[in-house]
Amino acid sequence: MCFGRRARCIGYKLLILALLCIVANILLYFPNGETRFASEHHLSKYVECLHGIVGGGFLVLIPAAVFIGLHNDDCCGCFGRENCGKSCAMLSSVLAAFVGILGSAYCVIISALGLTHGPYCFTHLGRNWVYPFTGSSGGYLFEYNRWSECQEPQNIVQWNVTLFSILLALGGIEFILCFIQIINGILGGLCGLCCGHEETYAC
Repeated sequence: MCFGRRARCIGYKLLILALLCIVANILLYFPNGETRFASEHHLSKYVECLHGIVGGGFLVLIPAAVFIGLHNDDCCGCFGRENCGKSCAMLSSVLAAFVGILGSAYCVIISALGLTHGPYCFTHLGRNWVYPFTGSSGGYLFEYNRWSECQEPQNIVQWNVTLFSILLALGGIEFILCFIQIINGILGGLCGLCCGHEETYAC
């Protein structure tokens, strides 16, 4: 089993997921493609937490880059033993995986809170900008008839529910992949990168 190749596969998957998180978080800033709500600060406080850009994005790009670089590790090793140096590199990837764990967990938590509290919108009842679904503890997600309470931005409930759900799912997958790499890195560090040039690992 080649631990380095497995780490590289995980790295590429994390790279794609991190980019998707960044895009989803950016879209949250522009409901229906409009920029005025962001400039007027009429967005949910959870949108401004940057959980997809920073948490599920840049903090996950760090371990992704580390994992991808492991496969091409040309370290000559320590005490003249190549596998020893590469084992140290695998163990260092565990630290990078912990960074990914923190970033993805942040993305998951904020996404869950964003779904639970609902959007910040202008309602026809209070004629004011409020969080109309805060007291429902997420129950509004199944009460579609209440979604029309939000007048501005248009379709903001559907917009937020869709994107926060996507970020929740992406962050969860990132968390799982980083956890797998922690196990993979520990095993690779203990056992050494034992694959030869003829070994292949299908991503």
